Amino acid sequence: MATIELKRDHTLGLKKARAAAERVAEEMEREFGMSSEWDGNTLRFSRTGVSGELVVQKGHVELNANLGFLLSAFKGRIEETIHRNFDEYFA
Repeated sequence: MATIELKRDHTLGLKKARAAAERVAEEMEREFGMSSEWDGNTLRFSRTGVSGELVVQKGHVELNANLGFLLSAFKGRIEETIHRNFDEYFA
């Protein structure tokens, strides 16, 4: 099993950061078929072979994801997509 951990500082404030996280989740749903739901300020996401969470705080976001065996081969592509989305939505 592979893991992806990403932390990113932002200056959006909590409300705008949550909206940005929602856009990231929509992008990940389109790209990888993931479903997600909010639990407080934590966006939990999953699909077959992957699960994780995106914790949104006032000054930073933190993503932790666990990839199953088959998706581990695509870790680089998944990380690249997440970085691109974070660059776009949390800049």
